[in-house]
Amino acid sequence: MTIKFENNLQYARELDARDTLKSCRTRFHFPEINGQPAVYFVGNSLGLCPVTAREAMDAELRVWAEYGVKGHFREANPWYSYHELLSPLVAPLVGAQEHEVVCMNSLTVNLHLLFVSFYRPTRRRYKIISEAKMFPSDRYMLETQARHHGFEPDDAIIEVEPRPGESCIREEDILAKIEEHKDELAMVFFGAVNYFTGQFFDVVKLTEAAHEVGAIAGFDLAHAIGNLPLQLHDWQVDFAAWCSYKYLNAGPGNVAGIFVHEKHARDTELPRFGGWWGHDKERRFLMENHFQPMPTAEGWQLSNTPVFGMAVKKASLEIFNETGVRRLREKSLMLTSYLEYIFNDVVAKFPDLQIKIITPEDTAKRGCQLSIKLTGTDRSLLEALTTKGALVDFREPDVIRAAPAPLYNSFEDVFQFGRILSSALRAR
Repeated sequence: MTIKFENNLQYARELDARDTLKSCRTRFHFPEINGQPAVYFVGNSLGLCPVTAREAMDAELRVWAEYGVKGHFREANPWYSYHELLSPLVAPLVGAQEHEVVCMNSLTVNLHLLFVSFYRPTRRRYKIISEAKMFPSDRYMLETQARHHGFEPDDAIIEVEPRPGESCIREEDILAKIEEHKDELAMVFFGAVNYFTGQFFDVVKLTEAAHEVGAIAGFDLAHAIGNLPLQLHDWQVDFAAWCSYKYLNAGPGNVAGIFVHEKHARDTELPRFGGWWGHDKERRFLMENHFQPMPTAEGWQLSNTPVFGMAVKKASLEIFNETGVRRLREKSLMLTSYLEYIFNDVVAKFPDLQIKIITPEDTAKRGCQLSIKLTGTDRSLLEALTTKGALVDFREPDVIRAAPAPLYNSFEDVFQFGRILSSALRAR
């Protein structure tokens, strides 16, 4: 059913009045511009600060002050096993069993650690298929992994690009590339949601296609977790990793996480880099020389838990636990569709400009981000939007990304963004 949207404040407020998640907005701090809360559409870059974050951090600081080293083993939330408090909160967000996930390190560190286990190239099978224009850190990781194993990156990494004149990658082209290189393919590795265009790839199809030719399927979920419903266990994904400072609202550079399917996690003979916190926790303090990894995702841990960061992350994850990712997705579909309507309604009044959305129109192939190509204008539009109270971000050479996060953004935010965009375009 097609929804007949309206570009007016009363209509936006009516949508907000019917929003069952509207109270979540009060659980986050909004930065201000010109003395008013900003229209904050950059949760795909850095999520907002939960109101409970300071309390969560202060609680652990008080424990440190009062207990010192004994804080590791106190009765309530001992630091020694603090990461275990997060797994039940993270697992539903990626559709995993609790023993298949663990929060640790940062995103690219985790990907390198996972590649130790899952990128096991041979002279015949060594190629990796990925999307063109993936996030640079992922590309650097792939390049250095290829070189580490003695391969030239331009030979080992097969990038799938959009067709001429198109912005997004057709999935049939990915599947065709997998078939073309099936005898040489070691891995299919994609960002589940492309950071630049916001395209959501069909993780199920890519995983099945990889497995059919004997390759591993791995994903970067930085722009997918907390944004879209995922079922990594049922989809038979081999491994995945994500950061926590975007849609998960855990704070800048905070602790990331990984998923390892139980069929691999249970294999303690699988090669990996070892560390104290990945060792059998029942024998950890025996200080043995031989590394015995736990038969769970925890077996990929290296070092003990960064408690202060995890306390803040836990505060945000508890909100997700209350709302559920399915309800967030339902709101997101409506919120992003409304943004698409408002944007098109505004830019239609400026026919001299060729500003357009390059994110897929099909809502099943996108999350809450809309990427806007600025043909006919330039980066000054971003500056004008910011000055007038809307925070979005810019990616070279000419794309603005706007991401209304359903956990805290409102339909009135979307309307106000349209008003600000219209004003900025008139003043150019």
